[in-house]
Amino acid sequence: MVTVIDTIARPRLRHPEKAHRPDQEVLRKPEWIRVKAPVSKGYSETREIVRSHGLVTVCEEAGCPNIGECWDKKHATFMIMGEICTRACAFCNVATGRPHALDRSEPESVARAVAKMGLNHVVITSVDRDDLDDGGARHFAEVIQAIRAAAPGTTIEILTPDFLRKDGALEIVVEARPDVFNHNLETVPSNYLTVRPGARYFHSIRLLQRVRELDPSIFTKSGIMVGLGEERNEVLQLMDDLRVADVDFLTIGQYLQPTKKHHPVKTFVTPDEFKSYEAVAYTKGFLMVSASPLTRSSHHAGDDFARLRAAREKKLASAA
Repeated sequence: MVTVIDTIARPRLRHPEKAHRPDQEVLRKPEWIRVKAPVSKGYSETREIVRSHGLVTVCEEAGCPNIGECWDKKHATFMIMGEICTRACAFCNVATGRPHALDRSEPESVARAVAKMGLNHVVITSVDRDDLDDGGARHFAEVIQAIRAAAPGTTIEILTPDFLRKDGALEIVVEARPDVFNHNLETVPSNYLTVRPGARYFHSIRLLQRVRELDPSIFTKSGIMVGLGEERNEVLQLMDDLRVADVDFLTIGQYLQPTKKHHPVKTFVTPDEFKSYEAVAYTKGFLMVSASPLTRSSHHAGDDFARLRAAREKKLASAA
């Protein structure tokens, strides 16, 4: 079971650059990308838990198309350090502005929730916190440590910011030893100026590579969205860059435009094209690949972790 929840509801803000982005035409979704409205009993029960505790989920904030399926199974993703991001990425629907001070009780609160729900696998993510000296690295470590103490049987996956210009931050997080370290590239480098202007592509590659150097036992993972105007050869080069960094797990999903003010969808990639990307990625040496229109970083994270661990064991056994 996977759960992602932000424990404090805040007023929604928007960064001026994002708020004043010219309206973009939203393309009509093809049949393969459409999902049914969530109406199941499990979904309603999860929604009631979220509402009754005044929680905010990444599932809702990011407008994830898998919310019906995941909430029906009591799966979600914990978002720490508030819900206000210091960056204004053109693809993201999370609020942007001046964040609030960290909630020092949050690590224990998250750990208690994980233990109470009896989660086998939990995903922890956050907004970017460029306002903090360590980018929130210590807070990540404290959450990991609190979960280890409260629920020692739970495996932990983190989805982190890039800790750009935060010397020593990555080392703090790695020292806490999460089971999976995920940092998404989001898109190919040619799109960074318009899609992810606050980030640096090769810094993100190096971040993932550094995790493997610091602790080879930690699985590394990254994901991208397609449909943002990238060329196929750019996606293949990105795969090579991730393999040079020895990344284990790659996710590829269709970008969906949250509002008319966000970056437009340039194309809807077909299911066959996703299958082709998956096949090529496996030939390049990834232990795990998830590529489909509805693939998201934390979708099926618990099941995928079990498969990832089995794939590593098989690889080690064949090399012996």
